[in-house]
Amino acid sequence: MSTTSLPSVSDFVIVVSESKRIINSHARHFLVLSVLFLLPLSFSLAVFPTLLTTLSSNHPNRIETHFRSTSFPKSHDHHKISTKFLTLCLLFPVFTLVLCLSAVGSITYSVFHGFYGGPVKLIAAIKSLSSSFIPLLVTMIAAQLIVFVVVGLFGLFWYLGIKGIDLIGVQISYDSPYCVAFSLTVALVLGFVLMYLNVNWALVGVIVVLESKWAFKAMARSSSLIRGMRKVRLTLVMFFWVSAVLLLWMLMVSGKDSDVVDAEWKSWAFIVQIVGTSAILTLLLLHNTAANTVLYMYCKALHGELVGEIAEEFATAYASLSFDDDKTPPPVSVVAH
Repeated sequence: MSTTSLPSVSDFVIVVSESKRIINSHARHFLVLSVLFLLPLSFSLAVFPTLLTTLSSNHPNRIETHFRSTSFPKSHDHHKISTKFLTLCLLFPVFTLVLCLSAVGSITYSVFHGFYGGPVKLIAAIKSLSSSFIPLLVTMIAAQLIVFVVVGLFGLFWYLGIKGIDLIGVQISYDSPYCVAFSLTVALVLGFVLMYLNVNWALVGVIVVLESKWAFKAMARSSSLIRGMRKVRLTLVMFFWVSAVLLLWMLMVSGKDSDVVDAEWKSWAFIVQIVGTSAILTLLLLHNTAANTVLYMYCKALHGELVGEIAEEFATAYASLSFDDDKTPPPVSVVAH
């Protein structure tokens, strides 16, 4: 396999198109997986901000009146609402985490087999979670620990920078232009570092599912394999995640100024908006997960690792992985003799 040139940002179209082809080829299979894992996840993300706002408000006409029992004295209302608020805040991360990891494990497994043109079976995809869920969870925790340390170091740097200015005798308030400029600079650099980690860890989930590497080994493997395809990954992030964030932000803004939220929950317009947002977000998450798996295959092809794998997978078949001839290596092909 020749590696005379590297892929460009435009090659993300190829990755997206290939992932779309695989999904369309097994439409019912991915529809079931989406309904099982992604649709509840999307619906939860769409509803959670509004539900959290209503439960945290003391307005007498809010949605909590629907959950309130008239047999309790009014003096207990605040305590009951606080309990619901805390319960929701505790259960929501657990619920979304289970759905997210289950979706990544089952969809990655399915796209991988669909990429080779092999059978894609629902039972096999669900069973694959028994061996991938715990490794995915451990890897996610390890990644979050690294992110926590990075954010903590930047926070410490910001604090020491502000205190250092005070020690040299220069009085500076937190709302002064200099403090704001310093804070924005630190935040901007932190954003670049986190984005760099996101790009380098793009293939971690796929590697955990397909290569059985956990935690830091999976991160190191992803950082090595993504070389040469970082621009493609960055474009995928901008395309999928920015779209998802904007979608949720528009939903939050549209319902933020409502004075009577319990009436809003009964509004057909609000319900349609929630349903529409959940459906679009489900599609975005499905195609993003599939695209990450296809990107993994392209990265392996770029590093010359795919040829032997195809030969083992199909002893008598022909398989090809094509790139843009002008910007990337020529097609990867294996012909068994």
